[in-house]
Amino acid sequence: MAGKVKTKYVCNSCGYKTSQWMGRCAQCGEWNSFSEEVEEPVISKVKAPTGGSGVPLKSDVVSLNEISTDDEVRFKTGMSELDRVLGGGIVKGSLVLLGGDPGIGKSTLLLQICDYLCRGLKVMYFSGEESVRQIKLRAQRLDISTENLYVISTNSMDNISHTILTYQPDIAIVDSIQTVSLSALSSSPGSITQVRECTQELMRIAKYNNISVLVIGHVNKDGAIAGPKVLEHIVDTVLYFEGERNFSYRVLRAVKNRFGSTNEIGMFEMQTKGLAQVENPSAYLLEERPKNTSGSCVACIIEGSRPILSEIQALVTK
Repeated sequence: MAGKVKTKYVCNSCGYKTSQWMGRCAQCGEWNSFSEEVEEPVISKVKAPTGGSGVPLKSDVVSLNEISTDDEVRFKTGMSELDRVLGGGIVKGSLVLLGGDPGIGKSTLLLQICDYLCRGLKVMYFSGEESVRQIKLRAQRLDISTENLYVISTNSMDNISHTILTYQPDIAIVDSIQTVSLSALSSSPGSITQVRECTQELMRIAKYNNISVLVIGHVNKDGAIAGPKVLEHIVDTVLYFEGERNFSYRVLRAVKNRFGSTNEIGMFEMQTKGLAQVENPSAYLLEERPKNTSGSCVACIIEGSRPILSEIQALVTK
């Protein structure tokens, strides 16, 4: 007879594990954060490559004063609003997580910047949600046509790892982390274990090979990125793409950035040809302000290095 399946309960916020369900996590204090998972066998980690990446391996000991930062490379995306939020562009060898509601424009944003990045870089776009034909149709709608963009439709994290290590692109995009899975784990894609281990695998690829990796993540009903909370601790940068689906304007903000400020925001407008930058948010916020009307004034707020004018209304009576 087959052995009895063992299960465990894992906290979605901090990753704390227990053999019994608990209403409140003993480690982080969150309520109703436990989900049941099948215990996975211990798998061996992918051996880190040792060839010419220029990134010291864990076994190497390097003096802090001997480490040079003169050759730091940032890739411009062609969108100044996105570059501002990232702190000046995509840092080479970084792992960036982009989260947002379904249909908000995450995939559109990353596919659009590929048109500019591919002018001098090799980019690979891995999709677990769309076929290559669907991506091609979306690229045609966005007027994207480049020979340096390679598209792969797969749900296998093993296939993604092998392809990246074989072809060594400058930038890899994974859409999305909730749809891919490692074959060594029996849990379904999107589970806490799969999301955590797949992100760890992408982190190792980025650091050991100096390849920038952009990952799309879905959000849950509470507005947080679906999966374990440790997901945000693994990556270098966490971006949130926000907005109302019934309105065309979108706001991009960073909640974590190891290479820049988290105070900057970027504004976009969803149009028929994709996302357009809103370089003057003040004009948008004041375009419907009535003139010569009592109870209305304009206030200036600062978001990072950008001043933004906004209207404040007050209902008063004598």
